[in-house]
Amino acid sequence: MHVILDVSRLLVCGHRPTPSGIDRVELAYARRWLQVTPGSCSFVAQDLRGGFAVLPRELVAELVAALSTAWAGGTMHEAAKQRARSLGTQARGRLLLGLGRRDLARLLNSGRRMVFLLVSHRALERRRPIEAIRRAGAAFVPLIHDIIPVTHPEYARPGQAETHRRRMASTGALADGIIVNSVATAEALRPFLAERAEEPPTIVAPLGIEAAPAPGALHAADGRPYFVTLGTIEPRKNHLLLLHLWRDMAALLGSAAPRLVIVGKRGWENENVVDILERCTALDGLVEEAGQLPDRVVADLVRGARALLFPSFAEGYGLPLAEALALRVPTICSDLPALHEVGGAVPDYLDPLDGRAWRHAVMDYMREDSPLRAAQMARMNGWRAPSWEDHFSRVDLLLEHLTDPLRHPVALPGMVRRRAAQRAGGLPGLVAVRDAAVS
Repeated sequence: MHVILDVSRLLVCGHRPTPSGIDRVELAYARRWLQVTPGSCSFVAQDLRGGFAVLPRELVAELVAALSTAWAGGTMHEAAKQRARSLGTQARGRLLLGLGRRDLARLLNSGRRMVFLLVSHRALERRRPIEAIRRAGAAFVPLIHDIIPVTHPEYARPGQAETHRRRMASTGALADGIIVNSVATAEALRPFLAERAEEPPTIVAPLGIEAAPAPGALHAADGRPYFVTLGTIEPRKNHLLLLHLWRDMAALLGSAAPRLVIVGKRGWENENVVDILERCTALDGLVEEAGQLPDRVVADLVRGARALLFPSFAEGYGLPLAEALALRVPTICSDLPALHEVGGAVPDYLDPLDGRAWRHAVMDYMREDSPLRAAQMARMNGWRAPSWEDHFSRVDLLLEHLTDPLRHPVALPGMVRRRAAQRAGGLPGLVAVRDAAVS
């Protein structure tokens, strides 16, 4: 089996102060396939003509190393950022010159059993380049992170909903196998597979998390308890609930109120949140907008927090939740199916619209003798962090199945499959095996 991995997204990541969740996934996939025998994997990127071209393995390896160092933080991260930007520019220069196209053509004509992996959604809406690779005999396998721009267009940038709808339509029409990060994502994807005579095998492979950086200097907390929320400042993340809650606590508790640290860049359509952050004097000294921070600093912030707050309206997975629990930090989060898959019975789940319940939880958790926090810490003993090893063990089985010339129907770990109509006349649906969720 020969894997062709698209790393187009990584070529521009050197210009980003910190990675998004999808950036981290593409980096993890590149790192993983750099560890296999060189002759069993090739790396490609999208060229200016809309097709794909092969990138030198050594260039990709250097880029992955630079990005890993840059995002981790530490003394070398600034130099690593510059190196990542330089390598990204070098790779894009190759694509501009048309280098790597013939290499891809030779690979596709080699007669090998091939799989084309696209794990970032990037240009998934453009079918023709994907169709060209499939016609050469490669099985196409995308990783779908979420369907949120389609199911919740009110939270997307203008035009993003239609683009994402085309991406999911491409998935439904072209995918030979599909990787999803949660059962919730698989269920949301189902309408786009309805026209297939036979649904492609779909596996639920929860995303792994990296080992936490070693503890450093804790965030200065002036002796007061504090909470952390992680994520781009956008309407879907529901920062507005937290800011109104903190304004109420400022009036109620004064200087005894806990602090809130907001980690993440400013996104889109967030005027109300920005107005409060910039103009509300009642929050001075209580709410800190920390912006984008290296992983090492974020880990230290979370370690010292009373809890991670995650009041999102919609999620496809919930990486901050997994990262907080891996650090043994309690989480108060929205009552969403995808978050239940990640956190199991550990977090306290609340309605993202129930401000009173969030205030009660925060005011309980801020206490040193908090019964709610103590109860969650006890529940945490049975939680296991999702690993990339487990993720790729499921992915490997799917890819091996797709490239087996004698393949026959098989139940793969984490597989989502069509259920026959029940005798009572029930409609066909999707059912996921029990081991699909993180526990």
